[in-house]
Amino acid sequence: MQTVQTALWVVALLVFLAIAFDFMNGFHDAANSIATVVSTGVLKPAQAVVFAAIFNLIALFIFHLSVAATVGKGIVQPGVVDTHVVFGALTGAITWNLVTWYYGIPSSSSHALIGGIVGAVIAKAGAHALVSGGILKTVAFIFISPLLGFLLGSLMMFLVAWVCRRATPSKVDRWFRRLQLVSAGAYSLGHGGNDAQKTIGIIWMLLIATGYASAGDASPPTWTIVSCYTAIAAGTMFGGWRIVKTMGQKITKLKPVGGFCAETGGALTLFLATGLGIPVSTTHTITGAIVGVGSTQRASAVRWGVAGNIVWAWILTIPASAFVAAVGYWLSLQIF
Repeated sequence: MQTVQTALWVVALLVFLAIAFDFMNGFHDAANSIATVVSTGVLKPAQAVVFAAIFNLIALFIFHLSVAATVGKGIVQPGVVDTHVVFGALTGAITWNLVTWYYGIPSSSSHALIGGIVGAVIAKAGAHALVSGGILKTVAFIFISPLLGFLLGSLMMFLVAWVCRRATPSKVDRWFRRLQLVSAGAYSLGHGGNDAQKTIGIIWMLLIATGYASAGDASPPTWTIVSCYTAIAAGTMFGGWRIVKTMGQKITKLKPVGGFCAETGGALTLFLATGLGIPVSTTHTITGAIVGVGSTQRASAVRWGVAGNIVWAWILTIPASAFVAAVGYWLSLQIF
């Protein structure tokens, strides 16, 4: 009886850690949703975080759980995951999030979580326990999502420049101050839809491993879905202010028209990835879109040194979080 109670407490602790990670994800990635709309002056910071959080939550009713299924069932071979693996994965992801938040680096919570899972699984059973298809498409989108964001953001700028070629700058600014509310809402919707599902996926993985859910279930328990979407919306409400300035001003100077194009390009990328069930980085996506918008003005409009530092953080995310996750897995064996 004592063993059963202990196991239940361990599962409850891990679910709490996963939801805390989701909250942190929203807090850390709030900058992705609000930086452009704040830096262009369309919304005040307090208004922006509430606006983004609402759309994070609305995503619950819009998207299918394709990303959650990929994380929960499509990354690790059946029977490998246990509580120690989940503890290690969350330890790696949370540690990397805290480090990058502290230094104001826009890294990927999504890939920190994937790196954490990979590191913990390899520590337990070796690389052969990973599902190559799920890993490969996730890694591929580390490169595809910012490139697609770049392409769509720059194309949107060219299209808008052509459509508005006869309009005065003041009229363009007035139009796009309103339209940026639409694009910011769409991006926040995509952010909630993709990012909340990653945490739903790891909780689903944990519940299947511990027998509280079946691998044959079409979806995880409803409480996991509601909890994760609520947590990411709550995290967004508090905002990642250290990263807002980097995303909104240090990469390139944005006006409302540029903010609209970057957010629209980023939102389209997130909608596509979520529909395909691919966990992507909202940070990678919006950064690519912002760089795309800036580069249409002139190459010097983009601060390539800042963008380069961000890319280095992307490269390090998976191996760094994987290493910490492997250590976390070993610690879990000693603790539990």
